[in-house]
Amino acid sequence: MSWKFDEKSPIYSQIAHYIKMQIISQEMVSGERLPTVRELAETAGVNPNTMQRAFTELEREGMVYSQRTSGRFVTKDKDLIAAKRHEAAQSEIHSFVANMRKIGFQNEDIISVLKLFMKENN
Repeated sequence: MSWKFDEKSPIYSQIAHYIKMQIISQEMVSGERLPTVRELAETAGVNPNTMQRAFTELEREGMVYSQRTSGRFVTKDKDLIAAKRHEAAQSEIHSFVANMRKIGFQNEDIISVLKLFMKENN
């Protein structure tokens, strides 16, 4: 089954983001071996070169590392994972607040709505 991609950004970037989200949400744990480029490309329904580019991006960010004969692994750098998790949270909050302001909410109203939502969805 192929993954779903949108037209807004390059597919390799979407794949890298998806894998990064799995790492920071701890669906993939530190030190875990990743599937091969070919295995993941087949699962995602993309060209192996696209998957390789996504892995290269993740390696550049330090989220994964390669061991020459053993494959790729999730970083063991828990501080990096925590920092990336914090970055993702900040991005989500920024987007949420910006969208709430676009529809006319002030900061106090946003906080009230969020508190109510958290209380109701606890």
